[in-house]
Amino acid sequence: MLSLTSRIGLSSSRTILSSQTAALFRPILIRGIKTIPQPPGFIVGTVNDAYVPPPPHKLEGSLHWTSERLVAIGMVPLALAPFITGTSSVIDSTFSALLLYHCYAGFQSCIIDYIPRRVYGPLHNYAMYLLTFGTGVAGYGLYQIESKEDGVAGIISKVWKA
Repeated sequence: MLSLTSRIGLSSSRTILSSQTAALFRPILIRGIKTIPQPPGFIVGTVNDAYVPPPPHKLEGSLHWTSERLVAIGMVPLALAPFITGTSSVIDSTFSALLLYHCYAGFQSCIIDYIPRRVYGPLHNYAMYLLTFGTGVAGYGLYQIESKEDGVAGIISKVWKA
């Protein structure tokens, strides 16, 4: 059994190793990306300052969360319907639209979490524009699949039969 000092020594050596690894790879990952300088500890003001909440936004908070959950729950029967009733263009188009929105909302949440506006400034907006552009291109691709092919369900059934 290891003594307490040797366990502390092992854990501190792991910490040093992980911090050295992070210091080694961090400049490579964010080289060239200008960030907005942040105060130490990301704390603005003093302990005596009152908290000023951000202004409410209709696309954030509980309404946004509720819509994402309703879409996720609504996709379950639409994903199972082609197996039970066969393929239908209405069901397939609705499922494709909900899947596109579901992916958009998920990537939007990742951008909001990992490219925050307060740190990256305009890069946050560029990432959101790129997401919107990519969603538009994916929507056009889904339209082409729905109009020229058998739809998403038809393509999936072809892949399963191959």
